[in-house]
Amino acid sequence: MVGPYRGLFGAPGVKGFVIAGFVGRAPMSMLGIGIVLLVSALTGSYATAGAVAAIVSLAYAAAAPLSGRLVDRFGQARVLVPFVFLHGASLTGLMLCAHAHAAQWTLYATGVAAGATATSLGSMVRARWSYVLDDPSKLHIAFSFESVADEVIFVGGPAFVTALTTWINPYAGIIATIVLTVAGTLAFAALRGTEPPAVRHRGDAGSPIAIPGVALLSAVFLAMGAVFGSIDIITVAFADEHGSKASAGLLLASIAAGSMVSGLWYGSRDWKISLRGRFVRGLALFAAGLTPVLLMDDLRAMAVALFFAGLSISPTLITGFSMVERLVPAAQLTEGMAWISTSIGFGVAVGAWAGGRLTDLHGASNAYGFSYVCALLAVAVGVGGSALVRAERRPHRP
Repeated sequence: MVGPYRGLFGAPGVKGFVIAGFVGRAPMSMLGIGIVLLVSALTGSYATAGAVAAIVSLAYAAAAPLSGRLVDRFGQARVLVPFVFLHGASLTGLMLCAHAHAAQWTLYATGVAAGATATSLGSMVRARWSYVLDDPSKLHIAFSFESVADEVIFVGGPAFVTALTTWINPYAGIIATIVLTVAGTLAFAALRGTEPPAVRHRGDAGSPIAIPGVALLSAVFLAMGAVFGSIDIITVAFADEHGSKASAGLLLASIAAGSMVSGLWYGSRDWKISLRGRFVRGLALFAAGLTPVLLMDDLRAMAVALFFAGLSISPTLITGFSMVERLVPAAQLTEGMAWISTSIGFGVAVGAWAGGRLTDLHGASNAYGFSYVCALLAVAVGVGGSALVRAERRPHRP
């Protein structure tokens, strides 16, 4: 199964941007749960914790297409360096406000700043792959590898930040997030040899979101993001309700582990089914896989159910990014992929807020119903509009 991945890393500079990109985006699985654990520990309210995590995701989602457009126009390094320093400073401010028990609005203000200055490093890594690889089959394997890397992050990140927060202090998870983000992003920006060229003049090209297929994918991933955001906070509460809050990271790692395994398998296959067909099937399995989660009332059983729920996530995300790569002009590739990230981010924000509210009102087990409804919505939108994602391959170079 790992054979097809062996030939990916021979091109000059590839190993460097892959490693730096992995370190720099590792905190994407740590930040939300780190904020939830910090704020809930200090306020005693999952609703407040969910709201702060949601505002960070919302600000990121709103700003990601703009930062993507800036990257396409000025290059990755010139945008990443100032943004990552501002992001680190904003997260530091959030911690200090929480430590000082400052007014609640200060948590939201620093959260907005932290989210708005976060960058979609995963989109930039995929843009580099698109720049260095000419072979569509190799690009499929590369995107699959990146999805597996994301899931490795989501397997280890929640458990790591939960351990730091519960065994050291509530601030340790956010501190680790800042260190990894700044170090990895600066290292990634310093690798100029594989950086796609900036395109200063794009003519009359509008935003990629105006492309019908990209708009449809964004709507689907908005609903999927709501599933991810709600499951994060509901699962923390589920573990807490069952007397083992520290198990939350392991439960979240279970769903990411399922996604990682399926992503590795998916990328190793030479698919004859069209991207559209794979996308529709992945969405259907996504909703079906969440059904058992609604029935679990035991930590061990929930871990197994979450593993199977995660099996369709990576294939669906890989297919989505592959379709964007075909739908969007090369000069707008980073912005186009950022729209997927921003859609997921908006969904995570809605899901975190709704998950926190529903957990406080009805308990964690009942709140999982919201996640399931969002999964069904993703299926309905994706299947109903699937004709919009038929795409011819775009030219590789700008």
